[in-house]
Amino acid sequence: MRTRIVVAASAVVAAALALTACGGSSSTDEGSETVTVFAAASLQSTFTEIGDLFEDANPGVTVEFSFAGSSSLVTQLEEGAPADVFASADTKTMGNVVDVGLVAGEPVDFATNVLTIVTEPGNPENITSFADLTREGVSVVVCAPQVPCGAATEHVEEASGVTLTPVSEESSVTDVLGKVTSGQADAGLVYVTDATDAGESVTEVPFPESAGAVNTYPIADLANADNAELAAEFVDFVTGEQGRALLAEAGFGAP
Repeated sequence: MRTRIVVAASAVVAAALALTACGGSSSTDEGSETVTVFAAASLQSTFTEIGDLFEDANPGVTVEFSFAGSSSLVTQLEEGAPADVFASADTKTMGNVVDVGLVAGEPVDFATNVLTIVTEPGNPENITSFADLTREGVSVVVCAPQVPCGAATEHVEEASGVTLTPVSEESSVTDVLGKVTSGQADAGLVYVTDATDAGESVTEVPFPESAGAVNTYPIADLANADNAELAAEFVDFVTGEQGRALLAEAGFGAP
C-alpha cells in the first residue's frame, strides 16, 4: 500500500474525511488496519516517506495523514476529529493537547527546525538580510502568530528589533511558500526544510537571527486512538533510526 494523504483545511473537513476513512486506527478490510496521523504542514514531505516505510514494515497497515498548521490541528482534535497520532511543529502547541487530556503518555521530541527567507527564483528584490524585508516595495508573507512558524517569526522580530509589515499572515508554512512560488509575494518566512523541498522554485536567503528561534517538534500517540498499540508503534518508528535518518536528510535538526 502507499500512504494516503488528507490535507486538512478545517475541523469539519478533517472530521468528515477521517470518518470516511473509518475513523482512527480501524479495520478497513479484513486483516488490514489504518493509523490516522495529524501532523504539522512542514512535515508533509518527510512524513509521507516515513509513512511509506512504516507500511512496508507492517503489511496490512495503511497510514493516513492530515497535514495543516499545528494550531488548526489542535482545534480539530479538541472538537472531536478522530486521530491516533499528533506531531506538532512546537512544544507549546503540543502542550495545549496535553492540557486537555488528549495525549496518552508523554510526547517525545523528534526534530528541530529554523526559519529562513525564500524569494522568487533569482531573488529579484536582492534581499540579503532579515532587515531587507522591511524595505519599501517589498511584499512579505508570514505565518499567523498562533501558528508555530508565526510564533518563531515574532521571536526573531523581538530579538532583532526589526518589525515586519506582512501583506498576509497564513495558517500554515506551506501556504506561505505557496504565496512566494505563485508570485503573490516577493518573499516569505518558512522553515529551512520547506525551502529545501521547494528546490529551484525559490531562492533561499539564510539569516543569522533565525538561530534565536529554534522550533522543537514533539510527537505523541493520542488517548482516543482506536488502536493504541499501532499508534505507539508509529511514534516509535518516527523517533527510531529510520525516521531520524529521513528527517536529517530533509534538513531537520536533532532534538
